[in-house]
Amino acid sequence: MGEGGPDRQAVIIPGGRGGPYSGLLAYASAVAARRGAKLELIWWTPPEDRPMVDNWPWVHDQVTSVVEKLPSSPTPVLIGKSLGSYGAGVAAARALPAVWLTPLLTMPACAEPLSRATEPFLLVGGTGDDYWDGALARELTPHVLEVADADHGMMVPGPLRGSGEVLGQVLTAIETFLDDVVWR
Repeated sequence: MGEGGPDRQAVIIPGGRGGPYSGLLAYASAVAARRGAKLELIWWTPPEDRPMVDNWPWVHDQVTSVVEKLPSSPTPVLIGKSLGSYGAGVAAARALPAVWLTPLLTMPACAEPLSRATEPFLLVGGTGDDYWDGALARELTPHVLEVADADHGMMVPGPLRGSGEVLGQVLTAIETFLDDVVWR
């Protein structure tokens, strides 16, 4: 286990490619698990009959079906990547805290529910990501990590060491948010 106890749970929501243990989510999951959170992993294959960015109703339904099956206590934190950030509507409707990695902020189906959220959430993105809007992120929440030149995978140009350093920044931001805001 880790720090914390049975009063912590996290729902891990994948992006459009890969599962809940791919890329940034693998590390974000480890952050929650090391704090004693029970992880609820969502596995999915998004519909291929429309562009991924148009899948918000499908994502909303997928996340809702998982959250509805969880016990009412403890309140889960949602942790999602990219396409999974369409789960922001679920977080807003159910007053759940969240961590959104490379959220689709340029899509109204993501940005609008974030504007209605009553619980704190962390937004992580890079200026090299077409779906990121740093000004909007800072309007929506005080909990923002924006990385110059990072793309949708939070990779930066140049030697890979730089992207490794970005990963460290992302993990520190998640740890701080969970420790100081969600599970203080």
